[in-house]
Amino acid sequence: MNQSGIRNHNERLLLSILQRQGRLPGSDLARRMGLSPPAISSILRKLEQEGVLRRGEPVRGKVGKPSIPMELNPDGVLSVGLKVGRRSADLLLLDFLGTVRAERHLRYDYPLPEELFHFLKTGLHDFLAGLDPVARPRLCGIGIAAPFELWKWSDLLGAPAEQFAQWKNVVFSKEVAKFSDLPVFMINDATAACRAEHLYGRGMEYRDYAYFFIGSFVGGGIVLNDTVFEGNQGNAGALGSMRATGPLGESRQLIDVASIHLLEARLVEVGLDPQLLWQEPQDWSNLTRYVDPWLGQTAQELAKASLSVCSVVDFEAILIDGAFPAKIRDELVERVRRYIANQDTRGLIAPQIEAGSVGGKAREIGAASSPIFSQFLLNANAGLSAR
Repeated sequence: MNQSGIRNHNERLLLSILQRQGRLPGSDLARRMGLSPPAISSILRKLEQEGVLRRGEPVRGKVGKPSIPMELNPDGVLSVGLKVGRRSADLLLLDFLGTVRAERHLRYDYPLPEELFHFLKTGLHDFLAGLDPVARPRLCGIGIAAPFELWKWSDLLGAPAEQFAQWKNVVFSKEVAKFSDLPVFMINDATAACRAEHLYGRGMEYRDYAYFFIGSFVGGGIVLNDTVFEGNQGNAGALGSMRATGPLGESRQLIDVASIHLLEARLVEVGLDPQLLWQEPQDWSNLTRYVDPWLGQTAQELAKASLSVCSVVDFEAILIDGAFPAKIRDELVERVRRYIANQDTRGLIAPQIEAGSVGGKAREIGAASSPIFSQFLLNANAGLSAR
């Protein structure tokens, strides 16, 4: 490592500590980072001048001068995130603290490139128009969260194969470059949700865990060494592809037995509009007779999947979240706990089963956090992903 690399590492480490712990005085940062007070003062001064950090309110009541904690400046870094979903796309503007500043929503029968990039272009234009001239240069990039190998999903989405196959030749960064010079960061949609939970939700409480996000299709992510691990090809934690057993004993994937699209299909069978599941604010209380069996099956499959992933990595916890009402998430978590209590766990230490806290916007928030994470925070797993 050269001097520049060391300086960059220390800046990222300092910002990561403040992002996880909140405001801290320089003396605490020096102790946590193992650096001298003058070295910390130099880093703090530079980051404050750049507008990334700001001074907090002085802390009084101790011997000597009041200490002045430093904190992330929410206006210091901004980012845009796009989530490409099964039936809709969501675009939002995120600040350094993870607060959503603006958002846009697009519904469609299925996603196609032309409509999606037009939505991103017009939304980005609107976001920029709403920022003052000082804030615009703070926009550090565009994160895009989409399913892995999107073009292979035409059978699940019901889209005409010849239209949906357009995605195979799409390079997102090249398409965005036609209307923006901002850097583009691609991330798997479920991994993006995991990152949002780890940066802004209950994931802060754990160092190593697996994460399930139940949307139209279930997916997941994994956290190692207090950092979301993406893997060599960005597809680590593809938990939706885990093997499961179908109703006739056939081999299936978890995505086929523990996803909201199964509940949608059931509603269609009985003549109900599946859009009832997605109306805002979400309320599934009138659909209990259909939701309850789905909850039972999903919980059983998640319990088996949770033990399977813990047989590979000794995760301390499993976090579960999804695009459903909080009451449904809490009931699902409780059922998974009960199923695990009755499973054969010989040779395993059963993990804690906990509810996530970010909710339905996790994928787009995680997408927007990708440029911030990549450019400002420390990736403790950088060496693990390198070939």
